[in-house]
Amino acid sequence: MGARILVVEDERPIRSFIITNLKRNDFEVLEAERGYEALRLVKLEKPDLVLLDVRLPDIDGFQVCKEISSSCPEVSIIMLTALGQDLDKVRGLELGADDYIIKPFNPMELIARIKAILRRVNRKSQESEICIGPFRIDLQAQSIYKNDVLLELTPREFCLMKVFINNINKALSRDEILNLVWGEDFVGDPKTVDVHIRRLREKIEDNPSKPKYIETLWGRGYLWRKGD
Repeated sequence: MGARILVVEDERPIRSFIITNLKRNDFEVLEAERGYEALRLVKLEKPDLVLLDVRLPDIDGFQVCKEISSSCPEVSIIMLTALGQDLDKVRGLELGADDYIIKPFNPMELIARIKAILRRVNRKSQESEICIGPFRIDLQAQSIYKNDVLLELTPREFCLMKVFINNINKALSRDEILNLVWGEDFVGDPKTVDVHIRRLREKIEDNPSKPKYIETLWGRGYLWRKGD
């Protein structure tokens, strides 16, 4: 049996359609039709990834996303939305979602996105530790410390920071970052790079509005400054 996926969708026909396609691809599937039920299952069953509908009958998917990202940052999230509006996409990403997909969608696209996320999260490095400035990266434990204080990073933020630290003082375009962190087969919105970098700055910078480490190169991309 493959990775464990929790499907959170209140419309039974859509939920059944998703579950059928996941099982055809050898995923283990859990299901919930309400937000509070989803939160209970995440804590109890520890799924690898959650497919989360935005519109639920009790609490909305954004609140569910926020709580999962806070309490179980190791769980990946793909938002399911029928809206297709940039504001909703960005809001989901800012709350901790790894990706989103607009309904109706091709099941092959959904499976491809799930596999891409799981592949990146599960990829292991042969190195054990990287130290640079105040940061120490424990690659075996997938943990990052700043001045010996553990940073609470999501798996995606961990991978993003590792890419930057492996490319000190090197300008990276948005496309290069997408390929290195999300994979060359990523089919989501490139703006996810900007959202994740903003969230990472809030956790690693002393003053996120005046970043010392992750510098924006307007029209070119981003660069990690080694600092003093």
